[in-house]
Amino acid sequence: MYVPEHFKESRIEVLRGLVQRYPLGTLVAVTSEGITANHIPMQLLAAAGGPGLLRGHIARANPLWRLLENGAPVLAVFIGPDHYVSPSWYPSKREHGKAVPTWNYATVHVHGHIRFIDDAGWLRSLVESLTDEHEQGIVNRWRISDAPADFIAGMVRAIVGFEIQASTIEGKVKASQNRSAADIAGVAEALRAAGLPPGDVAQLALEPRA
Repeated sequence: MYVPEHFKESRIEVLRGLVQRYPLGTLVAVTSEGITANHIPMQLLAAAGGPGLLRGHIARANPLWRLLENGAPVLAVFIGPDHYVSPSWYPSKREHGKAVPTWNYATVHVHGHIRFIDDAGWLRSLVESLTDEHEQGIVNRWRISDAPADFIAGMVRAIVGFEIQASTIEGKVKASQNRSAADIAGVAEALRAAGLPPGDVAQLALEPRA
């Protein structure tokens, strides 16, 4: 990933936070049939002294687990908040007109090596963990125990799990850092006016970078 220094995000807590808030990742791999990309919700587990461990599952019918050997290198891409940026939002545009459209966004790339797991106990534990994570804050939240046991057992048999031991995790937060303070404030104001929630791209534009 091309990352100019002023857009580089290296704070591990920020990168992990982005993955937790935007867990639907694109899993990219090179197989004997070529480059493949699968869109999968993943869970990032912290690891002391390392970038962490990604976990998820795919449909058993998905050929990926048969095409990739355990230990194969993969890339998981997570896209955070993003929005088009109009030059008209820059106060400097009214001063000299030297401005063009751009796009602000945040992304995290996790490089690592994958291994597939076909164990019913492990898979059920993973599904329970993912469910607990994503059902937080939902009224009348769903639990695995809400469904018949034989139905859940059948669903577990229909998936294959995976773990990706991360080797590197890198982030890019493009939030107008290459503009003046007035332009950054103008972008944030316009994004808030567009109704974006707090903590989204508007807030990213105002946060100090590492």
